Amino acid sequence: LPASILDALPPEQKIRIPMMPDSRSMNLSNAVSVVVYEAWRQLGYPGAVLRS
Repeated sequence: LPASILDALPPEQKIRIPMMPDSRSMNLSNAVSVVVYEAWRQLGYPGAVLRS
C-alpha cells in the first residue's frame, strides 16, 4: 500500500504478516485467510466442534 494510506491508519488498525525474506508476496485472499485463522485460533476456535 502507498505510504499515504498506511500513514492515515492508526497503529492499532494495522496488521503485519511476517514473511521469509525474498519470498513472493501473498495475494489478498491468502492474507485474509491467515489473519482470520489467527484470530479464530486466539479465540479458542469457537464453533469448530461438530455436534452430531
